[in-house]
Amino acid sequence: MYGLSNKFYQPGEQRAAKVGDLFAAIAPRYDLINDLQSLGLHRRWKRALLKMAEIKPGDRALDLCCGTGDIALALHAAGADVVGIDFSPAMLAVAQERAKKAGGGAGPARLQFLCADALKIPFADDSFDVVTVGYGLRNLASWERGLEEMARVARPGGRVLVLDFGKPENKAWRLIYFAWLKFLVPLFGKVFCKDAATHAYIFESLRDYPAQRGVAAKMEALQCRDIQVRHLLGGAMSLHFGRTPSVHNPQGI
Repeated sequence: MYGLSNKFYQPGEQRAAKVGDLFAAIAPRYDLINDLQSLGLHRRWKRALLKMAEIKPGDRALDLCCGTGDIALALHAAGADVVGIDFSPAMLAVAQERAKKAGGGAGPARLQFLCADALKIPFADDSFDVVTVGYGLRNLASWERGLEEMARVARPGGRVLVLDFGKPENKAWRLIYFAWLKFLVPLFGKVFCKDAATHAYIFESLRDYPAQRGVAAKMEALQCRDIQVRHLLGGAMSLHFGRTPSVHNPQGI
């Protein structure tokens, strides 16, 4: 099932560089292709994440792997002061342009986009009320380290949310879903990016990603409370929520 080879997927030390090449290639058409390959459903799933985040005016939020800014812009519109970080300058350029067009008081103090590494978040412990990542955890060289960093920068009792591709429990639906990712989704890359590998990457990237069960188990290991797992589209997508401990582990997370 997973015996594929994709030029944008390289485990280990080369992971970040390859993913950087991928997003540089797809940035100009990223939003259009997301709408097409999900039939627009990704917008509904991001709204579900926003609702679960329970944003209150004045909350400070961090969106990891912010891409073109969908979630960061939504968090800001809900009343949070937001920092979006991504390591792809091409994706950040799109996000910054969208922020300018959105207007609505977005400024350096309320909405920022920074080029940074999600595995080495450039903020102190206990800095944010809400920390989110949408379709980015799976792309990190270590998704576990990514979650640890999210929990580290969240304030005690802060909300941590993860939205990403999942692995359906139902065998028949999983076969259909994987066939869609393996054979049809790459066509979007071929048509819009002139390279099928850009979107064949999605199926390949699920190989080592534990999806619903693994992310929930890691949240438990980080002593998160009130953990919730939502299976979207029959488990094809997953949305996780957890609150960081009221008192962080003094020996570090």
